[in-house]
Amino acid sequence: MSQSDHAMLSPCSDDGALVGKAALRTARILGLTNAVLAKVLGLSASQISRLDHGHTSLDVGSKAFELALLLVRLFRGLSGIIGADDRAAQSWLQAPNRALRGRPIDLIQTISGLMEVVAYVDSRRARI
Repeated sequence: MSQSDHAMLSPCSDDGALVGKAALRTARILGLTNAVLAKVLGLSASQISRLDHGHTSLDVGSKAFELALLLVRLFRGLSGIIGADDRAAQSWLQAPNRALRGRPIDLIQTISGLMEVVAYVDSRRARI
């Protein structure tokens, strides 16, 4: 593998900032508070505030980085189902869901719940 090929496969130092910004934007669109986003990513409220103000970024490969990617994946999947209707996405997160046995907003605040909600949305999106 050439040096340029290796560079293309290696995570960039900017990836942590990019994924952090995407998670923050996703949270805003979905109507998540900083406190909820902190629980979803396993960070403190002050870390979310620093991330929001550009004073820090997510460490590539960290648990918070991976959870942020899952949150963005959830948003993209949900958008694929309901379109660009932010209110519908917010409503879906708040509404009790029989299949998930709870409200998605509550479930995504744990790792297992976030994974379950992402899998559920992925399965609904895959239907033809």
